[in-house]
Amino acid sequence: MAREGILIVVSGFSGAGKGTIMKELTGRHEQYALSVSATTREARPGEKEGKDYFFKSREDFERMIEEGALIEYARYVGNYYGTPKAYVEEMLLSGKDVILEIEIQGARKIREQFPNAVLLFVTTKDAQVLRERLKKRGTESREVIQKRLLRAVQESEGIEEYDYLVVNDELNACVAEIHSIIESEHRKIRYNMELVNRVREELRSFSKGE
Repeated sequence: MAREGILIVVSGFSGAGKGTIMKELTGRHEQYALSVSATTREARPGEKEGKDYFFKSREDFERMIEEGALIEYARYVGNYYGTPKAYVEEMLLSGKDVILEIEIQGARKIREQFPNAVLLFVTTKDAQVLRERLKKRGTESREVIQKRLLRAVQESEGIEEYDYLVVNDELNACVAEIHSIIESEHRKIRYNMELVNRVREELRSFSKGE
């Protein structure tokens, strides 16, 4: 029985550790394909084109929007972020579970197009930890950090739209929890109708004495 890929959306506050969690999850389990987003923001030190993001000019990104090459996109702290359509569709058809690490605006658009997508929201155990993590990055100005905290206030109002809340307090435990959630989703009836129908047919056959 071929395994059907599931689309998973992971959102969360900036500084909650989404990127680290995703790298650990995809590194430990071959079933996952992490979708690479396109963005107009500048690359951070160590980030690589095509691995962390597809870095686009504003003109190129807006051309992708016009051509319908994105399944979702949003603006966040002055920059565009979006998910290329072709890669996601290809991976799902191959049986991979595709993870989209996107913001809440994009998550809403994904839910509209893919009602069965699984939405997870990642948070720290409290706001103090979140603020300290943002400061420790050392890659952003105080002004940008403040913008991210203001954005977190707005994002907190939409958490109820997600299916699961995951607290990233201890990395290994968090990664294991997310993997367990996704494996549980695969046990839902809608992903196992081939097996259900086969058992039904066998039972009907047995009931007739065949």
